[in-house]
Amino acid sequence: MPRFAFLFPGQGSQHVGMLSAFAKQAVVVETFEQANDVLAFDLWRLCNEGPELELNKTINTQPALLTASVALWRLWQADQGMQPDLMAGHSLGEYSALVCAQALPFEQALRLVRQRGKYMQRAVAEGSGAMAAILGLGLPAIEQICDRIGTQGYVRPANINTQHQIVIAGYTNAVKRACKRAQEAGAKKVVSLPVSAPSHCALMQPAVDLLAEDIAALDIKPPHIPVLHNVDASAAKNPQQIKDNLIKQLVMPVRWLDTIQTMRARGLSCALECGPGRVLSGLNRSIDRAFQSFPLGASPSALQDARRSVSEGMKHA
Repeated sequence: MPRFAFLFPGQGSQHVGMLSAFAKQAVVVETFEQANDVLAFDLWRLCNEGPELELNKTINTQPALLTASVALWRLWQADQGMQPDLMAGHSLGEYSALVCAQALPFEQALRLVRQRGKYMQRAVAEGSGAMAAILGLGLPAIEQICDRIGTQGYVRPANINTQHQIVIAGYTNAVKRACKRAQEAGAKKVVSLPVSAPSHCALMQPAVDLLAEDIAALDIKPPHIPVLHNVDASAAKNPQQIKDNLIKQLVMPVRWLDTIQTMRARGLSCALECGPGRVLSGLNRSIDRAFQSFPLGASPSALQDARRSVSEGMKHA
């Protein structure tokens, strides 16, 4: 029997109109209504009508993506969906994974990620922090560049997405210098990311100090499905360890490459991307072309195609 994972995206996968194709699905509507009650505003309307600038604000993006991912998971489950062997989420997506693995109540997660967004926004003054993706250089080369820039300003690897796609984060001027050095070192492409906070680096420590209090109050249970964490690509069963990982996540790199390689080492053959867009599917393809990925959020037919693919794979295993 083939083994598969559910993967949950983070910021960058949101867009106005996301999940609009699922507007007639009762489970999706109910999930967004539940979120509306918790957040006290119309999240579905924001996701489907915008404005884009408002949706892209960190404090809105995080609950929007969490709700979209949980809605798709519930839709999968509503039709006797097969249970994955593992789960993982990229950055914010880790919270979605923990909700769907029944380790964290949805309502608590909604309140928490909205606060997380506020803390992140406040941690670094607007315009003084930045993130950029560097393509075509490996982690050792980028670490060396960041070390050299470190005498002039803070910049470090933040997302280790694939063997040759690394996102860096830090003070704006230091990130710009690192990007220039990366191009000189032979990087194929350097892309500045449209983010309002440089996450997964030490500049987020003020946010961590506030977030730690909120996380300490969470009612976390051992997950029903193992969740690989961003900080070390391992699955934690102990609720306190899960809390510790969520706290450390904001100031430590997202180890997505290690996460997918761990899944492959455990014998998983495919993954379902449970959220809007196909960012993670693209990363997974770059890491290992033999590791199939199916994005669920494009349309109900895409979700059904993924269901059939997994089901057929199980029949022929």
